[in-house]
Amino acid sequence: MLEIHNSLTGQQAVFRPANPPQVRLYVCGMTVYDYCHLGHARAMVVFDMVVRYLRYCGYDVRYIRNITDIDDKIIERAAAVNEPIDALTARFIEAMHEDADALGCLRPDDEPRATAHMDAIIAMIEQLIASGHAYASGGDVYYAVDRFPDYGRLSGKRLDELRAGARIEPGERKRDPADFVLWKAAREGEPSWPSPWGAGRPGWHIECSAMSTRCLGNHFDIHGGGLDLKFPHHENEIAQSEAATGEHFVNYWMHNGHVRIQDEKMSKSLGNFTTVRDVLAVHHPEVVRQFLLSSHYRSPLNYNDDALDNARAGLSRLYTALRGLEGDGAIDVDWVARFQAAMDDDFNTPEALAMLFDLARALNRAREAGEELQAEGLGATLKSLGGVLGLLGSDPAAFLQGGDDAAHEDTRRIEQLIEARAAARAERDFARADEIRDALLAEGILLEDKAGETLWRRQS
Repeated sequence: MLEIHNSLTGQQAVFRPANPPQVRLYVCGMTVYDYCHLGHARAMVVFDMVVRYLRYCGYDVRYIRNITDIDDKIIERAAAVNEPIDALTARFIEAMHEDADALGCLRPDDEPRATAHMDAIIAMIEQLIASGHAYASGGDVYYAVDRFPDYGRLSGKRLDELRAGARIEPGERKRDPADFVLWKAAREGEPSWPSPWGAGRPGWHIECSAMSTRCLGNHFDIHGGGLDLKFPHHENEIAQSEAATGEHFVNYWMHNGHVRIQDEKMSKSLGNFTTVRDVLAVHHPEVVRQFLLSSHYRSPLNYNDDALDNARAGLSRLYTALRGLEGDGAIDVDWVARFQAAMDDDFNTPEALAMLFDLARALNRAREAGEELQAEGLGATLKSLGGVLGLLGSDPAAFLQGGDDAAHEDTRRIEQLIEARAAARAERDFARADEIRDALLAEGILLEDKAGETLWRRQS
């Protein structure tokens, strides 16, 4: 049975959806003011993997991922580039979709945007004021954290410690340094919406509470996001949602670890980020995806060239095993059971990938022994299970010969050299044949003579 580590309890427990076979899942999405970096890509790929596996297990998953299309960073960026806010956000939403599609991520069932849900946001703030959990002050509205006794239970932070480390910024009208803003009074030159407290716009935290409950109901199964969102964003979501609805908000909280560069979290604020499109300009999308799944989703992941090269080498081994197979054999239930055991252990993708490499070795042994029927079954199993992770969707020969990594390479030139080598061998000009092989090897092209033909691939 599938077990999930719940960030709220700090323990791993059997996953029991509230209304099986339905599973309702909400993931905090992007703030669309720039291109996505690898940290964003990890969240995309991790929760895409979660959705794929849940559906593989037979669950009817409703997957929601929001878009933050109004906040301080968006306003600042639009002003800096002299671009209307709606044009800026539309441009980066399109870029986000391009990146996610390239990485093989399934589109969410819905992508609610903050600007399209002002009515739900305002209604929830009104509920919080009516219940005494929030207060209006000079056009702003703040959440009173001391009115929610369980505040801090997700992050483990204590209210007195938060007060000690907080201060009231200039222009803020809150009663307690730990209180947080739900609605910001309009500022000159910034977009605003009408509300009972005057023109303004929502704070960041309230949008997710309003949109998740509107899309999935007051109480749903899984809420996910990056580890950096655990506090204050997700902590505040719990406080807002439960105070507004009177119901338990989420059953399972999942947080993916950061992508790190030189032991620092990759982020735009630190200026140490690499965009998804920059990485995809150099590496095949499946290589990037395999890299992002190579570490357990809750663990940090170190980004460097060696890690991407290792991912490429690993995928090459899998595709080499699949090359030349029809892919229509019978699925091997024993290997499927091993794969599911790994994934049922809190989506343990490193163990699942290790099992796929074991399966590829078994497939190679079957082919070497001439057991073609068994090999076809193992190949079909390998491709099927790889697909659950969003991998092994390319043509093996195309991947091994470079695919998108070699978009600018002269593939035909390589094939002509291979044809010239075959002709030299037929004429018993072995010196010329060896010369061509060595020249291609120097370019990183490996040749394999097999069953009367020569196969080639790029060196991992």
